Amino acid sequence: MSLADQWDGIETGLDPRWHDARLKLTVDDDGRVERALALLGPAGPGRSGREIRFYVQRTDSPIGSEAVRRMLRRIDAEEIAGALTLVATDDAPPEPVVSRPTLAAEWDAVIATLPSDWSDLLCEIELTSSDHVDRAALLCAPINVFQSGVGKPGFRFRVAHVFGYGASPGMVRRCFVRLDDAGIPGEVRVLHALSDTHPVGTQGPVWMVGGKQV
Repeated sequence: MSLADQWDGIETGLDPRWHDARLKLTVDDDGRVERALALLGPAGPGRSGREIRFYVQRTDSPIGSEAVRRMLRRIDAEEIAGALTLVATDDAPPEPVVSRPTLAAEWDAVIATLPSDWSDLLCEIELTSSDHVDRAALLCAPINVFQSGVGKPGFRFRVAHVFGYGASPGMVRRCFVRLDDAGIPGEVRVLHALSDTHPVGTQGPVWMVGGKQV
């Protein structure tokens, strides 16, 4: 079996989380060891008799998996026979845990940035997965959410500070607490905001978004 094929077999058997591996190449012919060592030069090999030890990393680098495969193919092309064995391997470090604030906390932060005389908001909640859309729509029914219309999983909704058309800030927060309790993550943002409006004979301002009134 060629050395490149031997590496394919070793790599297939590694834990999916592997980060780097230490390999040993035992060359059959004493007289070909130096040439094999030279062809593995970028991997920083070390020699002991007919054994050559070197590292390989999973990532794309000078000693990455594919780079080492190319080196081994060059050795195969020169008909240098040997046995490739795995000495040891290290798993990849665990993925960092990303701390995401709750939706209720995000909403509190949004409200805190608004001027004291704000009156009307057009807001958006973007969910991290389309799998949550139906459940989120049910939990947010009291704030009259509607589809965002921009291809993202989530909804838009209106908020009225004191009076007019839109949910109250407190009702929005209670709905977001429901989403948090259900383990539905997302991101909240204000798309449009108005201050100190005084509707006369209407329920509040109308925004034109994508050619539609909202």
